[in-house]
Amino acid sequence: MGEAKRRGSREQRIEGSLRTYGVKKMTTERYNAFVAWTRAPAADMYGQEIEFYSNEPETLIGVVLLDRTDHDYAFVTLGRDLKGRFRCIDVSASMSKTDARHALFQSIAKHSASGDAVFPQHDEAKDKAGLSLFSPVVAENKIHKSFQLLRDGGHWLPARSIINEMMNHFIDVDGNFAEQFQTTGFDSRIWELYLFAALLELGLIVNKDHEAPDFQVERYGKKVFIEAVTAGPSPNDPPPPTGPEGRPSLRSTEEIKELIKTRAPIRFGSALYSKLNRRPPKTPYWELEHVKGYPLIFAVADFHEDQSMTWTSPALLEYLYGVTHEFLHDEKGQLVITSLELKTHEYNGKKIPSGFFFQKDAENVSAVLFSSSGTLSKFNRMGHLAGFGPENQKIYRTGVKHRHDANAALPTPFFYEVKQGVITESWAEGLSMFHNPNAVHEVDRRMFLGIAHHYFIDGQIVSYLPDFHPYSSFTWNFLISDLPAEEEQNTGSYV
Repeated sequence: MGEAKRRGSREQRIEGSLRTYGVKKMTTERYNAFVAWTRAPAADMYGQEIEFYSNEPETLIGVVLLDRTDHDYAFVTLGRDLKGRFRCIDVSASMSKTDARHALFQSIAKHSASGDAVFPQHDEAKDKAGLSLFSPVVAENKIHKSFQLLRDGGHWLPARSIINEMMNHFIDVDGNFAEQFQTTGFDSRIWELYLFAALLELGLIVNKDHEAPDFQVERYGKKVFIEAVTAGPSPNDPPPPTGPEGRPSLRSTEEIKELIKTRAPIRFGSALYSKLNRRPPKTPYWELEHVKGYPLIFAVADFHEDQSMTWTSPALLEYLYGVTHEFLHDEKGQLVITSLELKTHEYNGKKIPSGFFFQKDAENVSAVLFSSSGTLSKFNRMGHLAGFGPENQKIYRTGVKHRHDANAALPTPFFYEVKQGVITESWAEGLSMFHNPNAVHEVDRRMFLGIAHHYFIDGQIVSYLPDFHPYSSFTWNFLISDLPAEEEQNTGSYV
């Protein structure tokens, strides 16, 4: 009882100080939505961020840190620079937690009183970062339907808000990112933005200094290059099934089983093989001077059909390693898995060889990175958890996740409301890295902690998976109005 009273009294004192200095608490998710793109990956080695605050208009943000070496406390105050990025404008260390907290409040109050909303760092002019994605650069009749939805739809304000924060830090190497994002390259570019967020979250130093590959990442003195690629539709594919009002509908289980064996591997194969066979006048990725001697990863996402990313991941595994699996439970209830070699995949008269990692030149690709979650709904969920979007918004997520049971043959379902303070979600959640057994340069999985890793050893798939690993998910996005229940506004289902 005494400890509870002391804790309550302490919270009351903090609340009093917040009112005095015009400061408010921030959630971890909201703080990261502003600062994750600025934070140096090595910072966590020296200080643990433990409390987050801002002024009322959120033009200033502050954090209290625990010094991991000296076990005392520090604070950092951040303000926006000329490019809209939150960067350090005040810092002090070697204090008690209480003193660090009050020093931070005083710093925020002082800078708020100045009336300044921008704090120049005097290096912005030579910095290549910063891009406006929602300023029109093409005619309206060329706008991609998904970009129009993101730009104009009230349901997608959380995604729009968090993307705007990211873009203050994003480097457009090619010079055409906004144009492609607004037109035919929307899926490819949203996948690239997702990778940017996930790689930063994994604690990697992310550089975009070269036109190709898309990312150079570093950790512990090791370097890896990553090229983003998307599997797209074929003009010869029949239209996907639709439901009421022409919205995409889910395929039947039997249809999915058939397409996993036939069409889906060919779509992945077309995307990956085109990257593998990059030829003059363009240099193969592994022969580029800055890439030579380092691991190269192809990061692939599936957009070949609406909702297809919810069911195609088994097809990727089969195509990469050229194996499929059959399973049964023996008389003792033990799961028995049998690997069967695949030679080819065929769909509508087109046939391709299976086993991407065993093809000519594929030894130069160290691994393939995949996620079914690098979609617009991911950005909406992350933005919603960060407190962006209208107050009357409700988002729900359902899907299947890995079942950590040696005798489980199938994943287990999950369902939850995406709600601040109740649910946490990471950018990298659901990422899988498939390692090439023939790689010239292997990827050290310790560089990519917290994601799933898959290996092909003696004809068997050996996997290392995090506690929560979703294979696919489906997101429901609602705006609840004052209208009768049957007239409530809602968006369709998006992955």
